[in-house]
Amino acid sequence: MHKRFSHRKSSHPSCLSSWKWWVGGFFVATVYLAVFYYFFVGPTGFRWRALYGDATYPEGYEIQGIDISHYQGKIDWESLRNAMINKAPVRFVIVKATEGSSLIDETFEDNFYQAREYGFIRGAYHFYSLRSSARSQAQHFLDNVKLESGDLPPILDVEHKPEDQTTEDFQRDILTWLHIVEDRYHVKPILYTYYKFKEKYLSDNRFDGYPYWIAHYYVDKMEYKGEWKFWQHTDAGKLSGINGYVDFNIYNGSYYDLKQLCIE
Repeated sequence: MHKRFSHRKSSHPSCLSSWKWWVGGFFVATVYLAVFYYFFVGPTGFRWRALYGDATYPEGYEIQGIDISHYQGKIDWESLRNAMINKAPVRFVIVKATEGSSLIDETFEDNFYQAREYGFIRGAYHFYSLRSSARSQAQHFLDNVKLESGDLPPILDVEHKPEDQTTEDFQRDILTWLHIVEDRYHVKPILYTYYKFKEKYLSDNRFDGYPYWIAHYYVDKMEYKGEWKFWQHTDAGKLSGINGYVDFNIYNGSYYDLKQLCIE
């Protein structure tokens, strides 16, 4: 009787320990999968790298372009001038300019200047921050970006919505930025976002008149059903003149149409 009792007592911690390991392992695996989905697979996963070889190219579009920031480092513009994407020349270069109400991309001034010097249609975008007001961000963009005739309209990059803000208030803030910048340049800004974000938060008809630049990676065709001008189809492009990865984009129209979109 004593031996049987002792045997049960000594085996109990082992069973309990094993149970804890199983629960702990399940918890860790669940957290890992949740984080992996959020950052790499889900609609907010913007910096996803292709796992299955090189980037693919949408068929049926002749106008190719890229967008760049300090992440691309020093660019060899002479090589980029002659670079090809899917056997087509690079026609436009969109440059990150500002973020929030105080940040300026460290390579903006040089990239923006060189893009025009080397014969590309150029554009400049502002990355919308959740840490400052839409009005202050619009003014920051206008203070630091001087668009000229032949440039693309100003561009607003919107990828996140504050969790504690209603969709209506969020839309109001985005429209505030758009209206302030539109008043300066007398042209509707381009609105960049990914297609699921557009459908969830920017589906109000007040945004219908703006040209859209949609991010949607590793698909054969654009799944967004509305009208759009640009499609950022991969962030894993490789191009002569740029070390590392660069975003590839196509324009939904002819080169003449692209020129017509530009500021007069």
